[in-house]
Amino acid sequence: MTEGASNIRRAVLEATRLHRDLAIQARVIRGEGRVDVYDTIARLGVPLFFTHLDGLLGAYYRKPAAGILVTTERQQSLQRFTAAHELGHHYLGHSPSLDDEAGALRRQPFFAKRDEDLQEVEAETFAAAFLLPRWLLDWHCERQSWTDQDLLDPVRVYQLSLRVGMSFTATVWTLFRYDVFDLSVARAMADVAPKKIKQTILRGYAPTSYRGDVWLLTERDADLRVEGGPEDLIVVRLEEQSGAGYMWRVESIDGRSLAVVSDGRQGDPTDEVGGPTLRQITTEARRRGLGELRLAETRPWQPAQPRQTFAITYNLAGAERQGWYSRQRQSHFESLRAA
Repeated sequence: MTEGASNIRRAVLEATRLHRDLAIQARVIRGEGRVDVYDTIARLGVPLFFTHLDGLLGAYYRKPAAGILVTTERQQSLQRFTAAHELGHHYLGHSPSLDDEAGALRRQPFFAKRDEDLQEVEAETFAAAFLLPRWLLDWHCERQSWTDQDLLDPVRVYQLSLRVGMSFTATVWTLFRYDVFDLSVARAMADVAPKKIKQTILRGYAPTSYRGDVWLLTERDADLRVEGGPEDLIVVRLEEQSGAGYMWRVESIDGRSLAVVSDGRQGDPTDEVGGPTLRQITTEARRRGLGELRLAETRPWQPAQPRQTFAITYNLAGAERQGWYSRQRQSHFESLRAA
């Protein structure tokens, strides 16, 4: 086994060990289906601070005490991955590290390139294995009824990345590590422009900006908690029994933080007269906010008797802003009051 391969194996094993020691799998499955890296850092007693960092994504220091810094200048998924990378430095016993953006863009999890700093290889691999362990991939695939063949579609891989809170590219290389597809597919998929994926989902609707993420929700996402940002779009695509007079309507939405911007139907997918159609309701975030999006499939003349309902909750807070990680800040204030 080469030195790089040994480092990669160690990083994966240690990420697995941390999941086991903190019972993270049970928490994730009972919760939103993503690993809470910030909470893990807090549970290990490591201070976590978000701040503007010139040219850096994050930093890890050991003296006078361990601590982690994460930039406020990048999107939520990159903040999470950076935090997991710095957590890797801490948990693997690494020396202090300043992680610049140029270096991060050159690295790929589970790969050790010639002359690359093996400490950084370990931390990058730890981050990917920690945020998307194999059991979490299997859990989401079971929930969505995705097969390995389905994951050849960049749209589905992108949706997986949103649900686990990791970048699209890092998700692609993690799936390659798990033998979901081969190297040629991974390289081709990693080169797909995110804007193209978003346009495929939106089906003709053009937002003013493609900076935000585009969530595609189906009946399998009922009761999902969407952890998004103030520029995201949430697309709900549901089968509608329009031939029997049923139509989906929005029952609950906070129009200040999330608003319907497009509403349409796709032709009868079964080619049967009176068969179901696909209804696609597109909503766009207006600002940071919390709320619920609830739909009901009803007949216009029987609005109080829905055939079925669909609801999700959303948190459009987006990237973490300047300051201590919120739970650590709260614990600090509580300890001061107790004293």
